[in-house]
Amino acid sequence: MKEWYIKSGPESDVVMSTRIRLARNFNDFPFPSRMKREDGEKVLNKVKEAIFGRSGAIGESFQFEHIQRMDPIQRQALVEKHLISLDLAENQVNSGVIISYDEKISIMINEEDHLRIQCLFAGLQLKEAWDLCNKVDNLLEETIDYAFDERFGYLTCCPTNIGTGIRASAMLHLPALVMTGYIKGILDICSKLGIAVRGLYGENTEALGNMFQISNQASLGQPEDEIISKISSIARQIIDQERTIRRELHKQNPYRFEDKVYRSLGLLSNARIISSEEALKLLSDVRLGVYMGIINNIDINILNEIQLLIQPANLQKSIGRTLSSDERDIKRAEVIRNKLK
Repeated sequence: MKEWYIKSGPESDVVMSTRIRLARNFNDFPFPSRMKREDGEKVLNKVKEAIFGRSGAIGESFQFEHIQRMDPIQRQALVEKHLISLDLAENQVNSGVIISYDEKISIMINEEDHLRIQCLFAGLQLKEAWDLCNKVDNLLEETIDYAFDERFGYLTCCPTNIGTGIRASAMLHLPALVMTGYIKGILDICSKLGIAVRGLYGENTEALGNMFQISNQASLGQPEDEIISKISSIARQIIDQERTIRRELHKQNPYRFEDKVYRSLGLLSNARIISSEEALKLLSDVRLGVYMGIINNIDINILNEIQLLIQPANLQKSIGRTLSSDERDIKRAEVIRNKLK
């Protein structure tokens, strides 16, 4: 597995991944919330034609999935990989997704907007994600007439996306800030600065495994590079605070700190039954131990792979059948034991 979510990137001791997402709509169709079934089919076909209908090797780098034709496990597996949103997984009529084979690019069709173009990178690489996303956007705009207003910019269903339509985000692993309770102050400051903080799978989800996603709340009146610079700057400030507190906690009581790390590793290495929530919590401790130099014989990319494989849908997808909750907990423990060997 060589996809972006398995690899490490810049500042990956704190930043798991970064994403740029653009919201776009067709000028000649009603927005998804108001369009008819036949309109949705036409939008799907036009987007597919824009990617697969041109000469050259562009279309060969992508695959298309019709959401309605996927089974629930396949859809949820894409959510767990952050390739589609929960909303798209639930909105099965006339919706689809085009995904690059390296899974860095996904184009969601007929979600809240006609198009949600997103690019994902490991670590803190917002500029790189933006450069790639901008190229895909320009490619689509060659054949698609976007809904655009000279005063307001790109027109979207949600007012917070009007303007550039950009959402820049970073997924942060913040165990030390959570342990000390300082995370509350960080969340308060982010809110005052117009930064949204969400859980592992975006809006209305929990911060499982001490994972927090930060992103801009609005895009009207702000150039793309300004938004990206702001999110990068705030991310780096949080990175510095998380690293400082990690070192201070270890310095104050190294035995207690290391005991927590090794206990979590021991449980993961020997458990016969484990829930995804508990596994993510323990993986957070082990990840912290690896980056602090406490654990030296585990590759961080193995932990990244485990974190994906133990998610309910991807676990069942790897087995090839639907599992009950108890079966998943047993199989999850087995997968973790085998990978940690």
